[in-house]
Amino acid sequence: MAPRKSTKKPNVSAEELKAYYRDMLLIRRFEEKAGQLYGMGLIGGFCHLYIGQEAVVVGLEAAAEEGDKRVTSYRDHGHMLACGMDPNGVMAELTGREGGYSKGKGGSMHMFSKEKHFYGGHGIVAAQVPLGAGLAFADKYKDNGRVTFAYFGDGAANQGQVYEAYNMAELWSLPVVFVIENNQYAMGTSTKRSTMSPSYWERGVAYGIPGEEVDGMDVLAVKEAGQKAVAHCRAGKGPYILEIKTYRYRGHSMSDPAKYRTREEVQKMRDERDPIEQVRALLLTGEHATEEDLKAIDKDIKNIVNESAEFAKASPEPALDELWTDIYATEAPQEA
Repeated sequence: MAPRKSTKKPNVSAEELKAYYRDMLLIRRFEEKAGQLYGMGLIGGFCHLYIGQEAVVVGLEAAAEEGDKRVTSYRDHGHMLACGMDPNGVMAELTGREGGYSKGKGGSMHMFSKEKHFYGGHGIVAAQVPLGAGLAFADKYKDNGRVTFAYFGDGAANQGQVYEAYNMAELWSLPVVFVIENNQYAMGTSTKRSTMSPSYWERGVAYGIPGEEVDGMDVLAVKEAGQKAVAHCRAGKGPYILEIKTYRYRGHSMSDPAKYRTREEVQKMRDERDPIEQVRALLLTGEHATEEDLKAIDKDIKNIVNESAEFAKASPEPALDELWTDIYATEAPQEA
């Protein structure tokens, strides 16, 4: 396929651009494989794919520092991979196997990594938003300079607890970036039909919280906005809102036929706005990489993803006695 022409001048190095390409491609290929495993009956329950939204989390992770936290909802596999969680452990958890991050007992909605400061994808709509404010409160109390990214969607943006969290975050000047991943359809209803104020970030004005709208199909635009938001938080100025306009190519979940939009609409977005293809064009037209370089990256990513699937299938299911573990703390917390 001939590379698209691009007149953009990336504000990052060639190596950084390649890293973003690789990270987004890993998410894309991983999610495609997860979709295949779901179709084979190896992933049970719900499966919410992140295909199309890769630039959001990759761009924001590029603005994060070691020790920063992240919490999100159930469309979370991309967030896990972007923050450095092992694809083997993520896929094993999706398939309910012992080698998963929660020993196969949690699935996509109950997977965490203390090491990577990933505090879960949560199944209750918008529940993670006040949790994100709470994580930021802990960092404010410790005065450690850390920032929390609290991700949620346009559907969750209409929940009341979001605005309670906004109020408390601004009241206490908490270092939290509220990230609205506006993929424009929530669970299956367009923003035009679900809200009278479609500019979600502007709702923070009522609480004195600054913010902006960002092109979520452009990883460089997301990174730039993320750096601005993070600098605001680290400077002790309180929370910041990023409404990142993105688009999911698949249905809300694997069981969603997505009849609320046309195939032509989805294909047009793929053809004209795909976040991975935009970076691919920058790499090729800027002569930062050749077609062979990018094919090699894709081959390597496919090997990683295939290995994660094989690891998951080879990992045993949790033993019955695992039902009684990880329920209570093993030791009482020591008083300070």
